[in-house]
Amino acid sequence: MPAKTPTTTLPLTTATEPLSADRLQALHLDQQLCFAMYSTSLLMTKIYKPMLDQLGLTYPQYLVMLILWEKDGLALKDIGEQLHIDSGALTPVIKRMEAQGLLTRRRQPDNERTLEICLTPAGLALRPAASEINRNLGMKCGMAEPDIIALRQQLIALRSSLQRAL
Repeated sequence: MPAKTPTTTLPLTTATEPLSADRLQALHLDQQLCFAMYSTSLLMTKIYKPMLDQLGLTYPQYLVMLILWEKDGLALKDIGEQLHIDSGALTPVIKRMEAQGLLTRRRQPDNERTLEICLTPAGLALRPAASEINRNLGMKCGMAEPDIIALRQQLIALRSSLQRAL
């Protein structure tokens, strides 16, 4: 695991100190990186929803399917790590997908603590239709493919920096 970046915390200004115009401007909602990411994420989910509805998937289920289409038969823990969520939060999603007939859960015979998640034929059958989602999303973004790739790389770098800062 990489070493954590030392964090520094700026001292908080007391309520009696006047704020400069720059610092007041920095408090505007439209100046917040976190809000730009949050509101964009909400819109992305809204764009995905009708496409995923056609597949009978929610967005979290789609993410699980993407992982399993890439490598089937992963441990629940490994799927959670790739999605950056704990197994407890992922378990209800996996159970619903199993009830839908998209995947199976089974304990490893050599390690009862490991829950292996495998696609069913029905889960595999969704893959061709799902392959159209990225193309459709790219058109809705109104961005050229190189710009989308660059943005994704910047977001991945930001996520890595934030993980190191924790």
